[in-house]
Amino acid sequence: MTDLITAPARRSAVLDDAHLGDIKGAFGTIKQGDTAARSGLSSKFKTLLAVVGPGLIVMCGDNDAGAFSTYGQSGQNYGTSLLWVLLLLVPVLYVNQEMVVRLGVVTGVGHGKLILERFGRFWGIFSVIDLFLLNALTLVTEFIGITLAVGYLGLPKAPSILAAAVVVIGAASTGSFRRFERVALTLCFGSLILIPIALALHPSGGQLASGFLVPSLPGGAAQLSTVMLLIIGLVGTTVAPWQLFFQQSYVIDKRITPRFMKYEKADLWIGIAVVVVGAGAIIGFAAAATAGTPAAGHFTDAAGLASAIAAKSGHLLGILFAVALLDASIIGAFAVSLSTAYAIGDTFGVNHSLHRGVKQAKGFYGVYVALIAVAAGIVLIPNAPLGLITNGVQAMAGVLLPSASVYLLLLCNDKEVLGPWVNGRRTNIFTSCVLGVLVTLSVVLTASVIWPAITADQIGAIMLAFLALGVVLGGSVLTRRGPKPAPIDRTGAEDWRMPPLSELGQTRLSAGKRIAMGSLRSYLVISSLLVVVKVVELSIAGH
Repeated sequence: MTDLITAPARRSAVLDDAHLGDIKGAFGTIKQGDTAARSGLSSKFKTLLAVVGPGLIVMCGDNDAGAFSTYGQSGQNYGTSLLWVLLLLVPVLYVNQEMVVRLGVVTGVGHGKLILERFGRFWGIFSVIDLFLLNALTLVTEFIGITLAVGYLGLPKAPSILAAAVVVIGAASTGSFRRFERVALTLCFGSLILIPIALALHPSGGQLASGFLVPSLPGGAAQLSTVMLLIIGLVGTTVAPWQLFFQQSYVIDKRITPRFMKYEKADLWIGIAVVVVGAGAIIGFAAAATAGTPAAGHFTDAAGLASAIAAKSGHLLGILFAVALLDASIIGAFAVSLSTAYAIGDTFGVNHSLHRGVKQAKGFYGVYVALIAVAAGIVLIPNAPLGLITNGVQAMAGVLLPSASVYLLLLCNDKEVLGPWVNGRRTNIFTSCVLGVLVTLSVVLTASVIWPAITADQIGAIMLAFLALGVVLGGSVLTRRGPKPAPIDRTGAEDWRMPPLSELGQTRLSAGKRIAMGSLRSYLVISSLLVVVKVVELSIAGH
C-alpha cells in the first residue's frame, strides 16, 4: 500500500502526525507501505483482525451502565414486548456510524474540528460544549454503575471507585495504542458474560421471537406515555452523540485508511451484533427473572435486578450480572472520556493520540484524567442524588439526540470534504427520515420532563404534527424542479483523501439551512435549560 494518507498530489489534512504510520491493532499490524491484494480467506481474516476494534469498542461502550438500566427496566416492567425497538435501531446504528467511519477514514480530522472549520466557530464551539457537558454527566452514570456493581458484590465503595478510576486512567496512559486496545477489547469480550446468564434463565424462545418480530405497545392507552418515554430511552441509550465523536477520532488514531474501509465496516457490523445480542439478552433474562414475582413491573436499578436474578436462579448468576455491569461501566468510562479528550484536542490543536505518552500529549491526557476524577468524586459525595443524575442524563441525551446527526448529514454531503465518498441519494433519504424521528422523540421527551402529567393523547398529537410536517417537507423536496444531480464518480476512491483544511475554508450554507440550524440550536438550548431547571427543582424537593 502506498502512503494513502499522503496520496500523490495531495498534502495531508491529518492534525496530529502520530495518526500517520502503521496500523497497530490489538491482534495484528498492517504496514503503511502494504499494497498487497487480500485475495485469500486467510489474508482477509488477518487484515480484519488487525483492523477490528473501533466499531466493536464503540458499540460495547454503547451497552454501558445507562443501557443496563434502560434494558433492565424494559424487561422487568414490560417483558419482551419492546424487543422490536432493537431491530428498528440496527439500520439507524449502522448508517450513523458508517458515515462517521467514512468521515474519519477519508478526512483524518475529528468530528468537532470539521464542524468548527466548515461551519464556523459558533457552531463548532457549541457542538463541543454540548459534547463536553453531556459526556461529563454520562461519565458520572458510568461510575454510578460501578457503585451499584461493587455494592452488590460486597466490595467497599470508595476503594473500589478509586481502583476503577486507576484502571481507566492507567490503560489509556501508557503511550501504546495497541496496549490500550487490547485492554478495551478484553473488556468487550467480558460482555459475553450476558449470554450464559440468559441461557441459565432460559427466557421463552417464543416470547423472544414475538418480541423481536411483532411490534407492540404494552399496557394499553393508560400506560402509553410511560411506554413511549421508555422507547425514547432505548433510542437515546443506543444512539448517543459521544459515539459519533469517538468512532471518528478512534479510526483516525488507529490510522485506518480508505483502502481498509470494508474491513472497518465489517468491524462495525460485529459491534452492532454484540449490541443487539447483549441488549436482547438483558431484556430477555430480566423478563424471565422477574415474571410472576413481586419484582415484576417494579424496576428500581441494576442492583435490584441482580437481586431478582439471584432470587430466581442462585447467587452465582447475580454475581455474574454484577460483574457484567462493572465490565460495561468501565468500557463506557473508557469510550466517553476518550471521545471528549479527542474532541478537545482536535478542536484546540493539541496533541491527541493514544500513540503518544503523557509527556507528549499533556492536554489530551489532562482532559481525560480530569473528567474521570470529577466523575468519581461526584459519586463519592455522601447523599449525592445519583438516581436523579441518571434520569437527568437520560433526559439530556434524548433532548440532544438530533444535534450531532444534523452536522453529520451536512458533512457527508460536502464534496470538498468527502469527494467520491459523499452520501448517495438513498442514504440521504434514510438519514433525513431518521433525523425527523429523532427531532420528534426529542420534543416528546422534553415535553414529558417539563410536564410530567402529559397524556397519551398529547404525545400522539405531537407525533402526528411532526409526521404531517415531515410529509410536507419531504413532498416539497421530492417535487422540486431542477436539474437532475449528476451521478457520483467513485473512481479512485480508495486513494482519495481530504486536502488540508486550510485549502477548504468554510462551506456556504443556504439561507434555508441557516434558518433551520439556528431554529434547531435555539430549541436545543432552551430545552436543555428547561430540563436542567426541572432536575434542580426535583433535587431541591427531594431534600
